[in-house]
Amino acid sequence: MEKNQAASVVIAWRWWILAFIVSMADLLIKFAVSTLMPYGQSIPLTGFFNLVHVWNTGAAFSFLADAGGWQRYFFITLALGVSAWLAIMLRRPRRRTEALGYSLILGGALGNGFDRIMRGVVVDYLDFYWQNWHWPAFNLADTGIVLGVSCILLATCNPESEKQ
Repeated sequence: MEKNQAASVVIAWRWWILAFIVSMADLLIKFAVSTLMPYGQSIPLTGFFNLVHVWNTGAAFSFLADAGGWQRYFFITLALGVSAWLAIMLRRPRRRTEALGYSLILGGALGNGFDRIMRGVVVDYLDFYWQNWHWPAFNLADTGIVLGVSCILLATCNPESEKQ
């Protein structure tokens, strides 16, 4: 392995570790919610936030949730494909904000992908609301994906930022 290639693998490790931390934190919370809360339970924590235990068979905003079951395998394949691509992309030198974005998306994809493989559904547990209007429940993996996309957009808008 040549020197530049070895350096890029070393740099990639820190981003892969961050992705692993995001996915493991999400899976640990999902395990705790699934173990300690009955399905459908909602625990009010503030005037705008509940901890809930709900399942999502679809994607964001329950997209394709009622598609008959095939969507599980589609979303597993998509998560694994995106994860592999992101892991490879993180081996190349990137701006820090862009690498952070890829890493957060990778962690989120792995967290939700593993959940689909093991449970057949994604456990969601964060419920934010205003009066009687509730944002669709989501989880830490979803948050990682959204923050990751935001980082990539920021990196795209600021092309002069440093390399990792």
